This record gives sequence, C-alpha cells and structure tokens, in this order.
Amino acid sequence: MLHQREQWSSRIGLILAVAGNAIGLGNFLRFPVQAADNGGGAFMIPYMISFILLGIPLVWVEWALGRYGGERGHGTAVAVFDYIWKKPFAKYLGILGVIIPLVVVVYYTYIESWTLIYSFFSLFDKLPDTPVSAGLKDYLKPFEEFLVSMIGANSEGMFLNPPLYTYGFFVVTLLLNLYILHRGVSAGIEKVAKFAMPAIFIMAIILLVRVLTLTSPEGRNFLDGFGFLWNPDFSALKEPKVWLAAAGQIFFTLSIGFGAILTYASYLKPKSDIALNGLASASVNEFAEVILGGSIAITASVIFFGVAATQEIASNGAFNLGFMALPAIFANIPYGQFFGFIWFLLLFFAGITSSIALMQPAIAFLEDELGFSRDKAVLTLGIFLFISAHIPIFLKGALDELDFWIGTFALVIFALLETITFVWILGKDKAWEELNKYADIKIPKVFYYILTYIAPAFLVIILGWWIFTELPSKLIPEHINGWIARGFILLTALIGIYLVKIAWEKRNGRTSA
Repeated sequence: MLHQREQWSSRIGLILAVAGNAIGLGNFLRFPVQAADNGGGAFMIPYMISFILLGIPLVWVEWALGRYGGERGHGTAVAVFDYIWKKPFAKYLGILGVIIPLVVVVYYTYIESWTLIYSFFSLFDKLPDTPVSAGLKDYLKPFEEFLVSMIGANSEGMFLNPPLYTYGFFVVTLLLNLYILHRGVSAGIEKVAKFAMPAIFIMAIILLVRVLTLTSPEGRNFLDGFGFLWNPDFSALKEPKVWLAAAGQIFFTLSIGFGAILTYASYLKPKSDIALNGLASASVNEFAEVILGGSIAITASVIFFGVAATQEIASNGAFNLGFMALPAIFANIPYGQFFGFIWFLLLFFAGITSSIALMQPAIAFLEDELGFSRDKAVLTLGIFLFISAHIPIFLKGALDELDFWIGTFALVIFALLETITFVWILGKDKAWEELNKYADIKIPKVFYYILTYIAPAFLVIILGWWIFTELPSKLIPEHINGWIARGFILLTALIGIYLVKIAWEKRNGRTSA
C-alpha cells in the first residue's frame, strides 16, 4: 500500500512554488551577464527560440515524470526511472536527480547567504562608497575588495578565511531553509512561495521604476539600456557561442535537469493538469528574468557605464554586475542605500525559493524510499549540508569545481536521461498521451516532434559543445582542492547508490512478505 504523501493545497501555490524554484539568482545575476556578454539584442533571438524548442518541452517532461511518480507514491527519478525502464540499473541512473540538486545546494545556499549579508550591510550603510568621477576599474575596486574580503579570498595558501559574520549569515540562511522544509510542502514551501514570489515582483518593479528615471552625466538614459538589450546586431547571430550561450541560459533559468520540478510535480493532486501549469510556471520565470532581471541590471549599467564598459564588466564574471556594478551605482544615487537593500533582499528571496526546491528531492527520497519521517529527513539533510558546505566555504576553487561538474555538466546529462526515459523508453505515443492527460489546454501537435527529435538533439549539441570547449581545461584541477571537491562528489554519489540499494532491498522484502 502506498503511504500517504503531501499535496499542494492550491493551483496558484503550486505554480508560484515551481516558478520560485526556477526564479533564482540566475535570473537576476546570470542572465544579465550572459545577455551583455553575448551582444545584448543579438542574444535575445536565440534565447527566445531556445525557450520554445528546448525550455518548454523539457519543463513538460519533468512535470510529466513527476506526476507519473506521484501517482505511484514516489517523488524522485529513482523510482520513476525504475518504473518506466523496468531494468535494475535504471534506479541508479535516477539517483542523479537527487545528487545533482543536493550537491548544488551545498554551495548555492552559501552564495544565497551573501545576498543576505549585502542586504543587511546596505540597510545600515556599511557597503563601500566610490565617487562618480572615478574610472571604471577604480569605481568597482572597493566593491571587488569588499566581496573578496567577505568570502576570505584574500588569504594565502589553499584555504579561504572568511570573517565570522560571513559564517554566521550562512548558518542563519541554512537554518531558515531547513525550517521551511520542516513545515512541509503545503504549510512550508507553498506558503513561502505565496509570500516570496509577490514580494520579489514588487521589489523588482520598484527597482525597475527607479532605473527608468536614471540618467548619466553623459546624457544616457533607459532608452540606451533598452536599445542594447532589444536591438539585435544580426551579424552576431553567425557566432555559434551566442546560440549555445542562449540555450545554456534557458537550461539554467528553468531549472531543467535538476530533478526539482519532477519532485514538486509529484505532489500534484489526482487528475491534475501539467500542460497549462508547466507553461504558466515557465512564463512567470521568463517575465521575471527578461522583463525584470535584464531590464534592471543591464539598463542601469549601460546608463552609468555605457555599452562597452557593461560588456567588459559582464565578461569578467557572473558576480560582477550584481555584486559590484549595481552597488556602485546605488552608492551614487539618492536613497541608494534603500535601493541597494531592496536589490539584495530581492536576490535573497529569489535564492531561498530555489534552494528549498533543490533540497526537496533529497527529502522526498528519504521519505518515499527509506521511510523517514519529515523531521528525521530534514535533520539528516541539515547535518549533511552543514558539514558539506565547509568545502566551498573554506577551500579555494572548490565552489567553481562543484559548479562545473554538477551545476553545469551533470545537468545536461540528466536532462538527456529524463528526455530519453520519457519519450523513448516510455514510448513516443504514450509520452504524448501522458503529457495531454487531464490537460486544460490543447498542446499543439508540433511539440510532439519537438519533444521527440529537436529537444534531444539540442541537448546533445550543448553537451558536445561543452565537452569540446570546456572539458579539456577542466580535466586536471589547478590544485588539490579540486581533487577534494571531486572526491566529495564521488563520495556523495556512492552514498546515494548505497541508499538506493538499501531502499530496494527493503521494498522487495515488503513485497515478498
């Protein structure tokens, strides 16, 4: 007999929770950097094409797999793959859907805590200050030094030495995440989504309105920023890297390949639609990313620094625009202290709706497959995350190592496995039927072919591109910390495989009895 599982209490709560999973730091930090570094308007054309050909179909795949598992009392790819493949090895492939979000959240929660630090420091006017007359490098230097000091990257040797307050804010952030998870799917995750998502949009609109009123001494205004973001340089479309960057951003922004959407969808009520729900949650995410995230960060930067300088800032790292350029702008406008507080609080709310989603697959696995109570599952996860987080907190380069192998490379592999499982192992026609079951909208037939051929081909191209362009430079880590990070990934995977083995032995024992 299937054990009683939680369910979402309302449709709007479900959509906001799934959208909150997707709306994270990537919307407001990664997207503006990717767009600015890849030609602005030139980036938006392949971005929108990728949203239709890759994003929406793969979101539907995760929703469908999640509902399929939830109807059978399970909320992770471990059991879903096992049911569909009917092969002993399939459940071990499925553990990727637990390990990937689990390892990502180890460092994601730490980065999330940075936004809380910045928000707190902005509120009490403790961030650096820079005169408007300074050159670009001098303008950003105090903020770069602040970030470096905050994470302890200015220390010698292989270890980071963050100040005590950084560690303290991380602990607070982790405990807040765990408390929300402890409250459960409906009373915890759904309630937070119903509060945090409207708050994110209200804060983003306040910031956008302020950005629209900015002008520079050189006379630049929001039209210059919008022009850069929306007027394409068609010659840039000849560059393969622009297309692959756009496809990669869609991949990240919609949380494809993490397994979190699958887990969230497993808590659907019986006979729930996934076609309209999936499309709605993806659309909410896109509005937050393009209309709000891109318009705030890119427009403000273009107004203050110009197009060329904005591209230079973006090319130097994912954190430069959000953690350096924008605080520098806020430091030189009226009430900038308040707007800085709002900006980083927005990032924190966006981060926490994503981090709780990344933690939920591990909770679902412990509850569904090992029979843990909610309290025991949250406590177990909390202990693991607290201990594991010391790797990115204290070891130089470990965060980047974890992010590449799990937060980049493994995502594409798992998304490809999900697509193969749903479309080709379950069967093309059965998959299409499953997707349209209980649907509130009629999905155009063209998506049958997109799901079957185009989306998998897209994934293979992205994976192949990264293998040839990124993998060679990553094979040998620069120092021992890279090997330690890889060892942690391997150990986590082995523990996951062992727990799957234990869970299936228990299940077979119950079945035999």
